[in-house]
Amino acid sequence: MAEVEHVSLDALTARLDEVESYLHIDEKREEIASLTQISAKADFWNDADFARQTMARLASLKDDVAGIDAAHAKLEDAKAALELGSETEDAGLLAESEHLADSLARDLSELELSSWFTDELDHGDAIVTVKPGQGGLEAQDWADMLFHMYLRYAARRGWSVDIAEATPAEVIGIDRATFTVSGKNAYGMLRAEQGVHRLVRISPTDDKKRRQTSFAGVEVLPVLPAEIEVDIDPSDLRIDVYHASGPGGQGVNTTDSAVRITHIPTGVVVTCQNERSQLQNKAAAMNILRSRLYEIEREKREAELDELRGPKHEISFGNQIRSYVLYPYQLVKDLRTGEETGNVDAVLDDGDLDPFIIAYHRWRTSQKDAS
Repeated sequence: MAEVEHVSLDALTARLDEVESYLHIDEKREEIASLTQISAKADFWNDADFARQTMARLASLKDDVAGIDAAHAKLEDAKAALELGSETEDAGLLAESEHLADSLARDLSELELSSWFTDELDHGDAIVTVKPGQGGLEAQDWADMLFHMYLRYAARRGWSVDIAEATPAEVIGIDRATFTVSGKNAYGMLRAEQGVHRLVRISPTDDKKRRQTSFAGVEVLPVLPAEIEVDIDPSDLRIDVYHASGPGGQGVNTTDSAVRITHIPTGVVVTCQNERSQLQNKAAAMNILRSRLYEIEREKREAELDELRGPKHEISFGNQIRSYVLYPYQLVKDLRTGEETGNVDAVLDDGDLDPFIIAYHRWRTSQKDAS
């Protein structure tokens, strides 16, 4: 066992050194010192916008450095437990070393993700839209299952979620759900989920209990920082208000609080009905519209495959990025990376998506390096 542990810890040491190099930790320590001196000046808060940006940058730098420092400490603890456990033949210490090594491997996966996120938007919040595709009622139910899977995933990572709309379908499931996820690297992580998701199961609505294949589409957009300007002419907008539907309380359902904004030149339509206030719903809808229009402009400028959404495909067979099979066997498999698990409940019911998301970014990075 000790032989295996030595190999494992040696590999983790090399991996930690590599991640530390990718993240430029020495340079970040110097920048932290510099920004700390700046923030200590008496007139620092005279320019509120600059001060907020500086403090946000300082917090981000400190997070990266703290992550590396914690990883080094965990590695040293694992080595000490292994050394002492090997000398004394203490099974408890050897088990502790193995536990620390496993924990460190997970920590390094998180740190590696940060090193792969090179776009400034990767570190910010995300706007996620889930909608049914091919499959009728089954697809609407499948979209609802995905929606709740992402809510659970956000909770696992300690992210907050603000639901803009979750429109129930007439019979089962949802017609559409749009929500904003706020937390460290939320957009960078969740853009791995962009695309078509396929479900195979025994139909819950079919009296003959036949196997059914359903599809749902997931769109992931970045929440744009205030400094990124998107020119929207008010005359290009048609704004409609209507009664909100679904859960939300009596006030929501009896007032014209829901807002639908149509950007006439592009045909982009955004709705928001979660807030009681019409003004709040309008503000939330405008934020989503800004992100969608920014995406369109980015496509035009770069003149290449959509980098934010991924290729635009019909939400149907042959276009899926991941398959979730509940019958005749149980398997979740990502068709881009080959990552798979037979523990379907952990993915759908508990939101255990990290293995798939980490595998996607590792695969995407290798694709970039090979090109």
